[in-house]
Amino acid sequence: LHRSLPRGTRDAWRADSVFDVFLVLCVLLLVTMGIFFIYSSSFNASGVSVSKEYIKQIIWASTGLGMMAFVAIFDYRFFYHHARKIYALMIGLLVFTLIFGKHVKGARSWLGFGGLGIQPAEFCKILFILSFACFLERTTSLPPRKRFIEATLILVVPMGLILLQPDLGTSSVYIPIFLAMCFIANIPLVYLLILVSAGSLMIIFTVLPIWESEIFKSSIPVLQILTNMKLRFLVTTVLAFVMILALLARMFFRNRYYTWLACIFGVFVFALLASVAAGKVLKPYQISRLIVFIDPSIDSRGSGWNIIQSKITIGSGRLFGQGFLQGPQSHGKFLPEQSTDFIFSILAEELGFVGCCVVFVLYFLILIRILYIIRSTTNDYGYYISAGILGMLFFHFVVNVGMVMGIMPITGIPLLFLSYGGSSLWTAMICIGLLISISTRRLDFQEMI
Repeated sequence: LHRSLPRGTRDAWRADSVFDVFLVLCVLLLVTMGIFFIYSSSFNASGVSVSKEYIKQIIWASTGLGMMAFVAIFDYRFFYHHARKIYALMIGLLVFTLIFGKHVKGARSWLGFGGLGIQPAEFCKILFILSFACFLERTTSLPPRKRFIEATLILVVPMGLILLQPDLGTSSVYIPIFLAMCFIANIPLVYLLILVSAGSLMIIFTVLPIWESEIFKSSIPVLQILTNMKLRFLVTTVLAFVMILALLARMFFRNRYYTWLACIFGVFVFALLASVAAGKVLKPYQISRLIVFIDPSIDSRGSGWNIIQSKITIGSGRLFGQGFLQGPQSHGKFLPEQSTDFIFSILAEELGFVGCCVVFVLYFLILIRILYIIRSTTNDYGYYISAGILGMLFFHFVVNVGMVMGIMPITGIPLLFLSYGGSSLWTAMICIGLLISISTRRLDFQEMI
């Protein structure tokens, strides 16, 4: 096939093959760094290794490389004709986990097999991307509004099941995946902004009552709408009635002004109703994480402990760090979950600002490569899959790094490729395999197999 191509195309094919190797090299460097710092986190203040997590991570990394290679060789277009089965499999896995899953750290999100355990919601990210990409490819002729509504319904089902576990961090990852894929699929930006506004308002309405009692420590009259259920019901009913009137006016007078009016009131109605559900589903410690993000000192020995210790750990690294295996904060076990959610803090402590820049550059190069794949692929299905993976990797990186620096709430999102954990590492490696599969077939105009 290579020899049958024109000379210019052969040269481009050869150059891009080298660039794919470069992508894999960036991933391998991040995974290797992760193993080293998981190993470092196993030591206590006496210099004794008290954990074998790094051995498990080596096993998961090795098997993950095999998965990545297999998926890279496999033609990703095979999944196109099985999108409905893939979506049904995803829903089945999440329902099965919700019923038979093991409780770990307050959430029923794990399936155990002997001494091993996997987190299905992590792998369901891949299943969602594969099935949702097919939906977007097949519905390009639908009216934008109908397409957006159907797309949102496809998103809500898996997110709702994950929230019921409850796993706020993992469920939140589905939102940037959805937004990135919808944006690339030319769904009007205004619809996406409405969705983001409704979700943000829901979070604010969920947190405000706790903020009033725990931080402000004084009653705010306007917040009685959120604390008094009768008043909340009355306000919601009035807003819903106005929304319906606006929709009827739109039907009779054909004026876009009424459409916008209905959307604004609809956002508030959704946020008020959804915040009640969120308050019932989410555990108190999950909501308190959002509260201590505003002021960690209000619970410095509880929910705020992680943020405070993470900032101290990162700050102690300074420019060049304390040196590998020389981190006093991590070895003193002041930082909980240091091999998973806070692995970046250990890296910053031992390698300093310079080491953090290395991680930033490696992630930046991976994201740039994904953008190149999105731009160069000729297959819409691969186009949408690449966008979903881009949204997932970008969100994991920004939220995790922001979380350990104290500029974002703690949500339990791992730093892909570095954090300890087989499910998240395998998911990331499979995604890289999919990207390579798309990249090597980006000039292939063959129909879906």
